[in-house]
Parts: sequence; C-alpha cells; structure tokens
Amino acid sequence: MKETAGIAVSKAPIRQRRPAYRRYHIETRPAPDLYPHPHRFRVRVKKHRLAFLLLKELLHYRGNLRVVLSRPCVYGVFSGPLGGFAPREHLCVGCLRCTTQYPEVVQIHPNPEHRTLGDTYFTAALYETVNYEARTGMVPVRGAGYRGPFGGEGWDGMWTDMSEIVRPTRDGIHGREFISTVVDIGEKPAFLRFDGNGPSPRFFSLQVPFLFDALPLHSSRLLQILTQVAHEIESLAIVRVSDLPSVARPDAVAPLVTAEDVETLSPNFVPKMIELAGVHLEVFHRLRERFPQSVIALRLPYPSGEEILDLVREGVRVFHLTADYHGRTKEGRFVIDAIREVHTTLVEAGVRDEVTLIGSGGIVAAEHLPKAIICGLDAVALDTPLLAALQIRFQGECRTPESSRFLVPPDIPLDWGVQRLKNLAASWRDQLLEVLGAMGMREVRRLRGEMGRAMFQKDLEREAFEGIEGYEPEPASR
Repeated sequence: MKETAGIAVSKAPIRQRRPAYRRYHIETRPAPDLYPHPHRFRVRVKKHRLAFLLLKELLHYRGNLRVVLSRPCVYGVFSGPLGGFAPREHLCVGCLRCTTQYPEVVQIHPNPEHRTLGDTYFTAALYETVNYEARTGMVPVRGAGYRGPFGGEGWDGMWTDMSEIVRPTRDGIHGREFISTVVDIGEKPAFLRFDGNGPSPRFFSLQVPFLFDALPLHSSRLLQILTQVAHEIESLAIVRVSDLPSVARPDAVAPLVTAEDVETLSPNFVPKMIELAGVHLEVFHRLRERFPQSVIALRLPYPSGEEILDLVREGVRVFHLTADYHGRTKEGRFVIDAIREVHTTLVEAGVRDEVTLIGSGGIVAAEHLPKAIICGLDAVALDTPLLAALQIRFQGECRTPESSRFLVPPDIPLDWGVQRLKNLAASWRDQLLEVLGAMGMREVRRLRGEMGRAMFQKDLEREAFEGIEGYEPEPASR
C-alpha cells in the first residue's frame, strides 16, 4: 500500500472475474442412416385376395371409397401410393393388427436379414436400439409397452429399485433441477499432508461417466471421430500408442502402452491419463516418475480380491478392468460378479475411496451403465456400441478383439460419425439422468456401489420359492 494525494493505492493485482456458469449439455441433431438398415419385419400380402377384398367392400359399402380405402394400420404401412399392393415394411412395428383383422390377406414375418445384426450377446434388438439412439439422440420409448421377458442372464438378471418417492422437481433432463454426471478419475489419498512429504491428489474430472475404449479396428477415420467426440463431450478416448501420430485431438486422448513401447512416449506430451497394459510394476513406477502430471492406470483382466489388494499396496490407484465383449472374465464369470467382488474387497479393506475403477466389456445398452456403477465401477469404457452407432456390422460372433470381424462401410463421413456418437452419448446420459432422478440422487458419484438400489432375479426367486418342491436355487449373489 502507498498513499498518493491522501488516497491509499494497492499494488495487489486485480482479481479476475470468474468465468460465467456453463451448464453441461451435449448438442444433438438428427443423423439419418447413410446405409440401408434392415427392418424388423416382412409384410406378406396376397394381392389377389386383397383385390377381391377391395371389390367385395366396394359392393358392400356402395362405392364409398373413403371407407373402402381406409387402411388397417395406424403406422402407415399401407398408406403408400399403392396401399397394400406395395406395403412400406420399414414402418411395421409388429403390432399384428392387420393380421388379426385380415389373416387371409396379410401375414407378418420376422425379417431374416434383421437377425444377422449383432451377435448372440449384442442382439439385433440391442443393435437396433443403439442405431436409433445414434440416429436421433433421443431416449427410445415403446408406446405399446415392453413385451419382452422381465429377467434373464447377465444384466437382465439385475433390476434397479426406483420406488423412492422424490420431489417432482428433481428432473435432470427437463432442466428444473440439475443432476451432475461428473466423475473423478485418479488417485485420491485418504488425507492430505502439507509438509511436502505426504501424497498429493492426482486426478481429473470427466463430464460423463464413460470413456471410449480402444477399438479392434485400425482406421484413421475412426480415430478422428472418436477423439473429436471425446473432445466435444469432455471425455477421453483410449488410443494405442502406435496410433498417436494420426490423432488430431491429443488433449482428448489417453495413450494405451505396453511395457515394450513405453519409451516411445514423448516426454513433451502430457496426457491426462496413460494406460499401461498388464501388470508391470517397475514400468508403472517409471511412468509415474516420467509423467508426474498424468494419471497412470493399470489395464488388466478382472483380478481376484486378493490380487487387487496387492496392487493397491504397491501404489496402484487407477484400474481399467477388462472382460471380453460378451461380458465374461477369463474365468468365465459374468462381469456383475467380478465387479462386486473387487468393489467389496476394497470397501472391506478401507481403501475404496482412494481407488478409481474403470470397467469395459459387455456394456452394450444404456441401462448397463447405471447397473455397472451400482455394482461398484466409477466409470465404464465403451467399445462395441460405438461400432453399432456407426453402422459397422458384425461378421459372426464378436467376443474378443483378436477374433472379431467387422464389415465397415466405405468412407464414413467425419461430421456424420461425430454427430452419431454425440447423439449416442446424449441419449445414454439422458437415460442415466432418468435413473438418478427416479432414485432422488443429485450426482452419479453417489450411485457407485449403492447396492441397496439393486435387486437380483435369482435372489428374489429364492426368497419367493425356496422350500417349494421342484425349485432348484442358483448360487446366491455376493
């Protein structure tokens, strides 16, 4: 402070104004299919019987064309220029009203080409749902109600409990009250020390609880699309170190390195996160020293509880746990059980809040995202849904990156691919907000490990039918 003409003048710098608040939003726009997508049903019309029916009705209704030419389909299948003589099969939803009214004229059959979409795990119905989400950016809603089974294998055997009575204003989609989908990735020590000897936090935040995993396809165009979308939605794309030279958005990239190619990383490149494939603790600590500003994650198949604790004791705090594309671990277990074992082990050891768990494999629908977080993951890494969103077709079973084969459309437009994945991300985030809003939660971080919100089909069946003759219980969920 100094005085000038009796006025005290401070030399302290003027505090800069904080940036204006920006509410996170993913912009969606229609991104129609560029390539023919097989529709679900085939509409088979016996044209001679249809002509006879029209003639019969002309006589019955005394030439009233308005009545005779009315169509028995509210979805417009028979509303084309030639009506039932050239049905528009892509509009058919399989309600079977036409077959019920005129079984001798119209029959609806499943389209065999549609069944070739996806594989036995990523079924044609899931593939079509992902395609719809990528095309529109909307939450899929079936007006006729859900007509499938209410349970099954894998994720279908887990249900979320959303029966809480919450305030009606807690609605993150329509904007009346904000629900956060931010997650923290990194090392979070249990306490801080300010003498310079204790561990310091090393983490960053993502606006959505999902990343883009390294894909089994090597394509510069796909890399461009993934990194551009990751940049725009403020997430990360995991990219093999050999593909880094063709990446245009290095700020949105998490390099995936092996123990052999660690030295190829430039020390001038400081990514938010680096993934090391395999358990190589010496290489892991060397990476931590070379890149002190980056989060170092260990990528490995789902370990046992004791294995994960051994790695935590060695200083590893971020894990990317992998299963195959069908959600099976190397022991053949489904990921639900593997996630819960790892999470529960860390909780019982008192170190869960210090560790970040990212999981990939078997997460192919929007509902799988909150279920995986409830089981104990902090975030997930998406893989095959990204391919389905870009209309990349599976050739046979898609179980592992090494054995999978795909039919890639030629010359995928960059802008189209970016918008398709942004639409998919927005749709999945909106469906996550629906779950959080129904549970009365203000942020997705509170959903992690919230097993009180989950129900398992085999556990409920055991409670209901145990002791009844003929019932054979399955092993209990841990």
